Parts: sequence; C-alpha cells; structure tokens
Amino acid sequence: MAAYSIPAAAPAVARDLGVDGTLVGFFISTVYGVGIVSAFVSPGFIHRFGAVRVGQAVAVAALIMLLVASSDGLAGVALGAVLLGLAYGATAPVATHLLVPRTPPTAVSLVLSIRQVGVPLGGVLGGLIVPPLVLTFGWRPALLVQVVPVLLLLLLLELPRRRWDADRDPDRRLFQGGVLQPFSLLRESAALRRLSCAAFVYSGMQLCFVAFMTVHLTGAGFDLIHAGQALAVYQVSGVVSRPIWGWLADRIGSARLPLALLGVAMAIAAALAGQFGPAWPYAAVLGVCALGGATASGYTGIAYAEYARLAGPRRTEATGLASSMMFAGSMLMPALFGVAVKALGGYGAVYAGIGMLAALVGLNLARLSR
Repeated sequence: MAAYSIPAAAPAVARDLGVDGTLVGFFISTVYGVGIVSAFVSPGFIHRFGAVRVGQAVAVAALIMLLVASSDGLAGVALGAVLLGLAYGATAPVATHLLVPRTPPTAVSLVLSIRQVGVPLGGVLGGLIVPPLVLTFGWRPALLVQVVPVLLLLLLLELPRRRWDADRDPDRRLFQGGVLQPFSLLRESAALRRLSCAAFVYSGMQLCFVAFMTVHLTGAGFDLIHAGQALAVYQVSGVVSRPIWGWLADRIGSARLPLALLGVAMAIAAALAGQFGPAWPYAAVLGVCALGGATASGYTGIAYAEYARLAGPRRTEATGLASSMMFAGSMLMPALFGVAVKALGGYGAVYAGIGMLAALVGLNLARLSR
C-alpha cells in the first residue's frame, strides 16, 4: 500500500508540486530500480540474519518512506522512493525462504500465489482509501495514516522471529559467491532465461497499468474517485485470480503454460485500455481493468513458484533473481511508457506496443511448454 499510494494520489501530488502527472512513472521506476539491488543482495542477509529480521527491515524502510515523502516537496517524494526500494527487493526471497520448506510440493504454486495476494491487496487499499483521504485532508496526511499499521506489523513480526529464523547462519559471509551470484542461474538454465524474459515484460506491463491508470482515466474525463475505483478493481482482480492460477499450475505440474496464456490475455487488455475515452461506459472500463488485473497482476505467484521449482535448493537465490528481473521491468517500462505517451500525445499506440511484447514472450513460453 505504501508503494502504491503515490500512484493513487498522483493527480493531487502533481498539482500540488507543479509537475506533470505522467512523472509518477519515475516514482515507481525508482522504487523498483533500487529494489533490483536489494533483490540481489538479500539472499545473503537472509541466510545470515534470518528471513524474519530481513522482513522487519522492509517494514522499517516503508515507515521511513512514508515519513520522508510526506515531509517535503518533490525531493522528499524522490528520496522516499529510494529508501523504500533499498529493502523492497527482499520481500519475495523472504517469503520463499520461509514458505517453500513448509509447503507440500503439490501446493507450492497455490501457497506462493496466496502470499502474493498481499501485493495487489495493498493496491486495493491504496485505490479505495487514498483518494478519499486526499480529497478530504490532502495527500500528505493520506500517507501518514499508514504509519500506524506499519509500526504494528514491525512489532508483531518479533513474536515468531526466534522460531522462524532458527536456520540462520551467523557465520555465513554476506556475499558468498559474489554479489551477483543469483545472476549465475541464468547462465545455467535456458528455462530460467525464458522465464526471466517473461517476468521482465509482465511486471513492466503490471506497473504501467498501476502507475498510469488514474492519470489516464482522469485525462479521459473520469473523476478521481471513479479512477481510483477502477484501479481498485484492477487490484481486486489480481487478488482473486492469483490463487486460481496457483491452483491451476499445481494441477498441471508446471506454471509455464498458464504463464504463456496470461501473456496473450494481458496483451488484449492493454490494447483495449489504450482506447479509453469519454465515450466509454464506466462498466466497460471496469471490465478491461478486471482483465488487466487478472493477467498482468495475477501472474506473479506462479512465476515465483516456477523459479523455486527450477532452482531446487537454490530457491532463495532464484527468487532474488526473479525479483530483480521483475523489478527491472517495473523500473524501465513505466518510465519509457511515460516518455512515449508524451512524445506520441496519447496512450493507444503505447499500450498496443507493450501488449505486443507481452504476447511475444508468452508465446515463447508456450513453445517451451510444448
């Protein structure tokens, strides 16, 4: 929710700071760009200090981001994005390290997909709660409200910490095998290379939807409340669909074919989203947002499960690799999307372009599955 609050409040933030609303793409890009670094280095910290302790560090980073981003102008928002990114990349390796050993192999995709529900659920809260708070109190108080649940989470994680971190190795070197050790997995596995290409494009698509939805819809004639609700529908669809895709992948025995089909479906959603305009019925807008959420937002749980399945005992490092590839897409594609929209003067061709990329990497995964 902390990461998605700035995009949800983007029109008000842009108006208050006197900048173009499309610059919200650079906030998201900064969070995920810095997150690439933490995704790579987090496995070493997890093995040495424990997954729960690293998870608490993520909560501290979210807390600092909320305080800094609301305390100053554009510089504060930018610094907040950097601070959040410094720990954000550790979230998935923490979860995989804790959950996979405690999960039957026939349910790993489902369990990791349920865990990934937290991501769009945070977006749902951002889309539903932040815009009304912004209109009533302003965007800075809308950020500060979130300090209380972050503090509560930080304290609650201390309760199971000793038990859940029993496998930590205090004598382990932080960067055993080098800082870029997770990246070596790409050299060793063609399947991981193809999966990483899909993860890059799919995550970029996901964040383009999230970062630009409110700006796009308010520019197309919808008010901020309706735009925020559309963003919430997108996120709710991601929440509902993730366990479904996880269950399906477990029944098939591999996530590659579902991942391939999701790439084609999100391409259709992107092509339709690029045509949003004042003549569109609001129900049709919500339908497209639901399709986009179920595909571009719904894929991550089964992707992490596939990384863990392919990497075996190196699952924590593989999840760091997965996060870095997803964050790279999330960093580059929204920023390029914003530049392209400004250069072309509209969203249609840009959405069509990223949709074509998603379809291509999806078909590549389908060929590997066959």
